[in-house]
Amino acid sequence: MPGSTPQRLCVLLVDDNPADRLLAEEAFGAMPDAVSVHMCQSGHDALAWLRAHKDALPDVMILDVNMPGMTGLEVLQIVRDDPGFRHLPVVMLSTSDQPEDINRAYELVASSYWVKQADFAGFLKQIEDFVRFWQHARFRNRAPAPRRQ
Repeated sequence: MPGSTPQRLCVLLVDDNPADRLLAEEAFGAMPDAVSVHMCQSGHDALAWLRAHKDALPDVMILDVNMPGMTGLEVLQIVRDDPGFRHLPVVMLSTSDQPEDINRAYELVASSYWVKQADFAGFLKQIEDFVRFWQHARFRNRAPAPRRQ
């Protein structure tokens, strides 16, 4: 409806760097009525969290590219290969602006690829823009039921 209040956004953020998670927590914390965030520190943790919450998935996942153990691109591949998760919007947010990372993310059907702003003011603006965009998006909450013949 025109003029309707934007929905509260539910985000799963996956980043191995504690300092980056703290910055994200501060940035998202500036908008408590607009967004709720769950944070995971590894790809393995994120996949376990998604499986445990398969009936109440987040609206969108923010995924770092460069993580030890399992990269963000590997996590994205697993998400896209799983029928229960493949519809989940995944935004890659990384310090990497390498064309091969960006191209691979889009080959794996990332929803978008953002390069992290180096300064906190720039990062805060980036997060505000992210929230504003996704608050107005419409989401598919679960995988469709199998078709009957």
